[in-house]
Amino acid sequence: VQLQASGGGLVQAGGSLRLSCAASGGTFSWFVMGWFRQAPGKEREFVAAINRSGGDADYADSVKGRFTISRDNAKKTVYLQMNSLKPEDTAVYYCAARDGFYVSQTLRDYAYWGQGTLVTVSS
Repeated sequence: VQLQASGGGLVQAGGSLRLSCAASGGTFSWFVMGWFRQAPGKEREFVAAINRSGGDADYADSVKGRFTISRDNAKKTVYLQMNSLKPEDTAVYYCAARDGFYVSQTLRDYAYWGQGTLVTVSS
């Protein structure tokens, strides 16, 4: 499966952005989908994940209550709604797909990765 992330940009602290990740070349509904991010000089980290049906999601503690992951299997797209953004949310955000049943926070569980979209939050 190929993944194409979009929706990044520059936003002021307290603002919102919605990221999208469109999939092609595979059966989207078979995949658990995740969002990860990598800030300059830091390791890539888990942000959120959603199971195949969209009925179960998991979030990093740092984004709970501010970010919401969702998916539209008919459109083969996963979304990340980001509200109350903080400067520390600045990073390149990557979507990823996992061939499995359960959500996971572990990078190595995801075999397919998009190219990343940059989110910059100014103070």
